[in-house]
Amino acid sequence: MPEDPDELAVLEEIQQELILQEQLVIEEYERSLRFDEECLNAMLEGLDATDRIICPVCRKNNLTVKTHMVCCQCGLYISTQDMTEGKLRSLLESTVTEHSQRCFHSPEFTVTSGMEEETSLLMSCPVSPSVRFL
Repeated sequence: MPEDPDELAVLEEIQQELILQEQLVIEEYERSLRFDEECLNAMLEGLDATDRIICPVCRKNNLTVKTHMVCCQCGLYISTQDMTEGKLRSLLESTVTEHSQRCFHSPEFTVTSGMEEETSLLMSCPVSPSVRFL
């Protein structure tokens, strides 16, 4: 153990620096934990939103499904009767599944005007000749 007062002062200063560094590491660790918790909460909230249907036309936004219409921020608007998210999801899934059993390419969706100016969702494939109105 050093007895020189200068050496003791240097050792105390080193000890204080180490304590300060330890506190900074602990604070950084706690910030990291808070960030991880926020990310986890955001992912969990996102899982709650998985009931939503992604627009097949723009593939970015969620569809809004009401009994009388289906719409998206991208401009998709289709008048419907008695439509639910479950019905629409089932229709989209079965149509895409049926296509994927015959073709490995991804189908494309567009909105078309049909008879009497009613709009429909059209699924087509750039490779295979399958076209389907939903």
